[in-house]
Amino acid sequence: MFGDQILSLTIWLPIVGGLLVLATGSDERAPLARKLSLAFSILTFLASIPLYTGFDSSTAAMQFVEKASWVDTFSIYYHIGIDGISMPLIILTTFLTVIVVIAGWQVIQDKTAQYMAAFLIMEGLMVGVFSAVDAVLFYVFWEAMLIPMFIIIGVWGGPNRIYATIKFFLYTLLGSLLMLVALLYLYNQAGSFNILDFHALPLDLAVQKLLFVAFFAAFAVKVPMFPVHTWLPDAHVEAPTGGSVILAAIMLKMGGYGFLRFSLPILPDASRELALFVIVLSLIAIVYIALVALVQQDMKKLIAYSSISHMGFVTLGFFLFSAQGIEGGLVQMISHGFISGALFLCVGVLYERMHSREIASYGGVANTMPVFAAFMMLFALANVGLPGTSGFVGEFLVILAAFKVNIWYAVLAGSTLIFGAAYTLWMYKRVIFGEVANEEVAALEDVSSREILFLALLAAMVLLMGLWPFPFLDVMHATVEQLVTQVNTSKL
Repeated sequence: MFGDQILSLTIWLPIVGGLLVLATGSDERAPLARKLSLAFSILTFLASIPLYTGFDSSTAAMQFVEKASWVDTFSIYYHIGIDGISMPLIILTTFLTVIVVIAGWQVIQDKTAQYMAAFLIMEGLMVGVFSAVDAVLFYVFWEAMLIPMFIIIGVWGGPNRIYATIKFFLYTLLGSLLMLVALLYLYNQAGSFNILDFHALPLDLAVQKLLFVAFFAAFAVKVPMFPVHTWLPDAHVEAPTGGSVILAAIMLKMGGYGFLRFSLPILPDASRELALFVIVLSLIAIVYIALVALVQQDMKKLIAYSSISHMGFVTLGFFLFSAQGIEGGLVQMISHGFISGALFLCVGVLYERMHSREIASYGGVANTMPVFAAFMMLFALANVGLPGTSGFVGEFLVILAAFKVNIWYAVLAGSTLIFGAAYTLWMYKRVIFGEVANEEVAALEDVSSREILFLALLAAMVLLMGLWPFPFLDVMHATVEQLVTQVNTSKL
């Protein structure tokens, strides 16, 4: 029935589900809201699976394409499709939304229906971002997605949530406005809002550089790259656990996706001219932000800075302009989605029990929560980049690609293996090992069956991707090869 509209189904099913959950209303009907949310998130994940199973990895062409007239006057279409870059990110989005719903099952007692609805609606909008082929449609999804996250942090966040939400909103909105100006200029040149038409535009270098700066403002903030990263730790610390998971695991990836969909193929000459600038910022993020993570006392803040450092690998890989580097960056994005999501959920498990994120509040947790300690160790080692986990694959490919361009890029990028081990394992040691620090830790109960479920699902993905990365790499190879050809072909 939905064979030709499978992509639309994946976008609109969670949005409709979110509206239905919202209609359940008061907290008296919270059990119904939870069940509906879980049902719609699982249905959306199942609906997205044919995008992978039916995907033709031998071609770089857009697949599952749907096109319908929207605003005829300006040649704006409801035009969606996926390729090897966007499809894995859509599957990641639908998978993690199920995890977030399960994770918030018993935790959110206040305004449950609104909380669950916000995540479902945001899921549909994020899938829309990854599948939009029309630039206006992309921009609408890109901006609309901010609203549910703004509400999630602002309503269910910590004591400084209003400050964090406003900072998050202003940073991302200001960058996006420059992107809108760039899209309007490209429409003026191409006569359509089709992103693939933009790829074929002959633009001189001066224009390309201006457009690159406009797109960079939007995508660098979203990644976030140094020095426009300061909104992220604040947003993470104040966000509820589910908000942190989606923010780190998916929303940050949209900046990287934007570089691959817009900056590199549309502006290849400017991308090559300004590559050193982006690489330097990426290396600063990898090294300096890792050192900042080392001195954090708040677990969430430490993982937030770790995310910025790891996303530096992504932008470094993209601007090496090799298939190996771009595939490494893409694998790093997906892997980071699993690992950072899992680490934030681990912090959430502890926070639910002790209502503290301070590392100093803990110590000896392994004595009372051995199963939890085992899960957290796997995710900590994956964050370090241990071979056999997903964290190793992307970093290995990017460092390998960096060696071929400049040995110092590889040396500086490789330093994350040392710094990452320092801040992650030091945090793990202080929280999990040692003597039981206080009576609250002594009274902790180990993970429940619900918590084991979502941690085990993420652990399975981290190990699967680390031990058998081929299913992830194979689907993106043809698209990445075409992108490398585009970016290395001058338009001048």
